[in-house]
Amino acid sequence: MKGFEYLQDQLDDMKNEGTFRTLIPLESKQGSKVQIKGKEVIQLSSNNYLGLTSHPKMVEAAEKANQEYGVGTGSVRTIAGTLQMHEDFEKKLAKFKHTEAALVFQSGFTTNQGILSSILTEQDVVISDELNHASIIDGIRLTKAARKIYKHVDMESLEQALKESSDYRTKLIVTDGVFSMDGNIAPLPEIVELAEKYGALVMVDDAHASGVLGENGRGTVNHFGLDGRVHIQVGTLSKAIGVLGGYVASTQTLREYLIHKGRPFLFSTSHPPAVTAANDAAIDVLLEEPELIDKLWGNTKFFKDGLKKLGFNTGISETPVTPVMIGDDALTHKFSDELFEEGIFAQGIVFPTVQRGKGRIRTIVTAEHSKEELQDALNAFEKVGKKLNII
Repeated sequence: MKGFEYLQDQLDDMKNEGTFRTLIPLESKQGSKVQIKGKEVIQLSSNNYLGLTSHPKMVEAAEKANQEYGVGTGSVRTIAGTLQMHEDFEKKLAKFKHTEAALVFQSGFTTNQGILSSILTEQDVVISDELNHASIIDGIRLTKAARKIYKHVDMESLEQALKESSDYRTKLIVTDGVFSMDGNIAPLPEIVELAEKYGALVMVDDAHASGVLGENGRGTVNHFGLDGRVHIQVGTLSKAIGVLGGYVASTQTLREYLIHKGRPFLFSTSHPPAVTAANDAAIDVLLEEPELIDKLWGNTKFFKDGLKKLGFNTGISETPVTPVMIGDDALTHKFSDELFEEGIFAQGIVFPTVQRGKGRIRTIVTAEHSKEELQDALNAFEKVGKKLNII
């Protein structure tokens, strides 16, 4: 069919540059090792921080919900798609997050879009960290609010933006809690202090902090002792939680407003019973098995220290998200391909996900990895790094 030649030209350019990639199907369940192309490899690219995708309690909860309620809900939440378990889970999630209320969306991406597009108008301004997640950027694009971008985790830049925003009805500061490509943590105490000084609201996307930071994995707000001082907390249920979805934890007022105005919530079928039941069980696991988080951080230290000792540049990472900085896009993908030959699945991240010239292998260790697996991975990184003259 004619009409897409201009798209094919762009794809051909990517192939010539060595940056074109195909989807890579896994042939096994998610774990510290997975099967790809008939080969067992160590998984270092999954967001399955705590190994919950196959936790027995969550699998059992999902199977039971399937049997009792079927595989789908048949409607959006606002018509006939709200099951009692949806509301029960949201109350449980709000209690866990130390907030008044919570609301679940279909994904973390749609959560950010739904919040930003519905609560801001031309009377307001949104002030965003320059390295915030794409879902925040796209959510901002959907608003009629004024926009200001502050330099990455630069509090002087943020304060300047706040000083320039005194005439707006609402000033909303938006930041990732943990930045997904660099693994650093937002300076949330300083952000909150500036927000309180200038009368601004704060919204934190804890996609990569939920289940990782804070008591029992409550996130960056709890990690910094800021419960009750951050207006909007966003998180995912598809990373450390291990299932699917996104959520906002905030006030009852915001919950009710989003039910009426949040377009992704209004126009998307609700989560299947199995998804909701597994998410609910995940909160129990976080409360009952804190040792999983302890192991995650022990593995993180072991692997991060090992990479640095070998001479790799891991940037400014402070969390289990540990980038191995390569630079050139084609070389980054070459490094990833060579690692696969050595039994390691670690994907390269290049433009447009990150800036040109800042390609990296983004690694994420999990609580499921053994020290032996991580040492095998370090050995592979050393071999490939020397082969490609990176170390």
